[in-house]
Amino acid sequence: MSNIIAIDLGSNSMSILKYNCQRDERLYATTKTVKTADGLAQTGKISSLAVERVIAAIKELQGEIDFSNSVVKAVTTEAIRSASNGEEILNKIAKETAVLFQVINGETEAKYALLATHKRLELLGFNAKSFVLVDIGGGSTELIFSYNGKRISKSFKVGIVTLTQSYKGVNEIKEAIPKVMQELRDFCTEVYETYGSVELFVATAGTPTTIAAMKLGFTYTTYDSEKIHGVILDENDLQMQFERLLLMSITEREKIVGVGRADLIASGILIFKELYSITNFKESMVIDDGVREGVVYEACASVSN
Repeated sequence: MSNIIAIDLGSNSMSILKYNCQRDERLYATTKTVKTADGLAQTGKISSLAVERVIAAIKELQGEIDFSNSVVKAVTTEAIRSASNGEEILNKIAKETAVLFQVINGETEAKYALLATHKRLELLGFNAKSFVLVDIGGGSTELIFSYNGKRISKSFKVGIVTLTQSYKGVNEIKEAIPKVMQELRDFCTEVYETYGSVELFVATAGTPTTIAAMKLGFTYTTYDSEKIHGVILDENDLQMQFERLLLMSITEREKIVGVGRADLIASGILIFKELYSITNFKESMVIDDGVREGVVYEACASVSN
């Protein structure tokens, strides 16, 4: 079967991609905000409300696209990995929707993200021999280094949802960031000392793509991923959009970044800004490909073999 449906259930969003391997064509792509990790920082569990949101989003998806003519590959990451009731949650989702999620570790997550990034950089005409990819998620952030195809990566439990729910407001988060992200700094320093610095800083996931969209003047409903690939963001762009977000009313924020995401994006920007300092870059290139694309490309490769 040449159609693949990839589902990536993250800590805040669920990303879906339906792809035809034979024609190398995207048939359908969307992202739904499900807030999987809402309350996880306090309770250590995925809440019943979060599970219902995930189930409702999958059922909505099953009404939008045909699952019967596709191979479904569903993966999930940090929120389910760290929740004490993760297995129970996945069983409930499978029972209600017939979608079986595989919990993947940080290494596998990095492999998929890197696979997607390599393909996108090729399409953009960039031939960087070395780069660092940052994937800022809801429950974790991945630092992934590529040196001539060699991957060095690590997943850190610093994410936009868990950070937002662990501190009271932006100022508290800003104060905590250097300490919270010290492990990432140490890891980056160690990698640079061992393998040397890299040519390019690539950023993916919700925060970088949202900032790129704001820079280009898109709203949540007019967002166009094809225009996001390759957008360059410098530190001034981050600061400008951060200040802009803080000045907006709740209604304005929701129009720009989507319902239930405004406070999370503000936290994400603070993580993102620190990553510029950690990686020693003044600017980054944004792409809107990630784990779901990597899952599709690997699945398509196995179908063609």
